[in-house]
This record gives sequence, structure tokens and C-alpha cells, in this order.
Amino acid sequence: MSQQGRRWLALALVAAALAPRLARAADGDGRIELGGVERRYSVHVPASAGAAPPALVIVLHGGGGYGRGAAKQTGFSAEADRQGFIAAYPDGSDRARPLVNLAGKPGFLTWNAGACCGYAAAHGIDDVAFLRAVIAQIARDHPIDRRRIYATGLSNGGMMAYRLACEASDLIAAVGIVAGSVVIKGCAPAQPVAVMHIHGSADENVPLAGGIGRKSLAHQLYPPVADSIALWVRADGCAAAPLQERPAPGVSESSYSGCAAGTAVVFDLIEGGGHSWPGGERMAKFLDPPATAMAATPALWRFFAAHPKP
Repeated sequence: MSQQGRRWLALALVAAALAPRLARAADGDGRIELGGVERRYSVHVPASAGAAPPALVIVLHGGGGYGRGAAKQTGFSAEADRQGFIAAYPDGSDRARPLVNLAGKPGFLTWNAGACCGYAAAHGIDDVAFLRAVIAQIARDHPIDRRRIYATGLSNGGMMAYRLACEASDLIAAVGIVAGSVVIKGCAPAQPVAVMHIHGSADENVPLAGGIGRKSLAHQLYPPVADSIALWVRADGCAAAPLQERPAPGVSESSYSGCAAGTAVVFDLIEGGGHSWPGGERMAKFLDPPATAMAATPALWRFFAAHPKP
């Protein structure tokens, strides 16, 4: 073989070796028609996804946000690249806002988490059905591990993740809640779901003690966060007395063990923390600065990875 032929062969072998990796590294958009309305989501498939089917993490934006904004705020795509799972970022819903849309904004998107929030709750949007459809479509496009499907979100997105745990426990192995609460009545999961809840003690949007937060845009009366934790301790059959720890300065952790099907309930309270994604990006100056006592994204992934469905 000539020198040029050997050079072309070497290049071809390198390209062949890289092709599977490059083929798996992608950001894409998905669309689903539900009830005559087109809904959207984005998905990040990391280059590090191995031969085994990867986990799927559904990341739900807060009220007024949007999917790609949640990706930027949380850094879950970078975590997916490090850990080899797929991250998906669905969009909530809103009424038509032509001027806002022309400016490149998707609108004031919210989730119907039950008693909250905005357009989605007021119009009874079936977001559980939408998110089930998102998971099903991603599963058709990628060979995900059905035992490792997780949901997480901030504020209204965290409330929606709680609703998924209540009403889609057949799909969801674990949820990670940041600055949210259970606002759906009659939560009765058919199967145990592991729960990690992160909240700031100085949250004035969804107050730790409940009530209407001083900064709340929804002016919603929220239950105490302790009620959400107690609900899941009962639902998962955990021991009533938690293990109390301080995993980092400024963070108090209550861990409930002995739960059914290998689940757990963990509550991390950030002292002085506001209404934000800890360790994440501040998306606007009027929003609370993210707490620095812990980074929510890697902590949530570690919790998820430890709690697949049995």
C-alpha cells in the first residue's frame, strides 16, 4: 500500500472509532401534539452514553421559565456529559403572546401541578399526560433504562415533579424537588418513589413554613414544606425518625431510611437560602442569588443514581 493509501486508511480508522461517540453527542428538539396543541421539549444525549441503556432525567423549569433556560440554570447537560445519562427539558404552557413570541420568548410558561400555577393550572392542562408522552417518545428514540427515569424541577417545576411522583409512580423512580411543595390534593402513589427535597430557610416565594410568600408572583397559599416531607415518609413507609446530619456548612439534612422498595426520603435545608437553584446560574437580577452552601445538580444525580426502581 502506498504512503498516501496508508494515510487515508489511518484517517478512516480514526473516523470510524469516533463515529459512534459523535453520533451519541447531540442536542435536539422534540414536538408532541396533545389535545390538538403542539408541545415542545429539548433533549441532551451525551457523548459519554455507554453501551448500556442510559438513565433519563426530566428537568422542569420554574413558573415563567422554559426548558432551555432550565438547562442553563441547572447545568444538568454538563452533569449528563460527566455521568452518561440523558437530560430532557420540556416546556410548560401559556396562552398565545404574539409580541412576546416575536421577541424570541416562549411566553410565561407554567405547569399544572395542582393548585399552582398560572395558565396551566387555571386551564386544567394535563401535564402528566404530556410528560408521559415525552418519556415515551424519548424511549422510542433512545434505548433508555426504564428502571432509571427521574424528574426534578425548581419551584412550580418542583411541584410538577411531585405531581409526577404522585400520579406516574409506575414510571418515575425518584424525584428531586428544589424550592417546591406538594400542591396536588389526594396524592396517592401506586408505587414507592424516592424523594430528595432541597429548600432554603429564607425562601420568600415558597416559604418553608407555608403561607403566601412575600415575593410570590402566584400569590398562592402553600402548605408547610414539612407536610410534603411527611406525606412521602408515610407513602414510602419510611422510619418516622430521620437521621440528622450536616453534609456541608450551612446545610442541615434529614434522611429517612427503612423505606419500601429501596427508596428513601431526604430533606436538605439550606440555612439562609432563598428561592433559587443552589449552585446554579442566576437567570435575572431580580431573582434570588443561588445558594452556595451546596450544588443541587450533582447532589440530585447522586441521589437518583442510588435509587433505581427495583
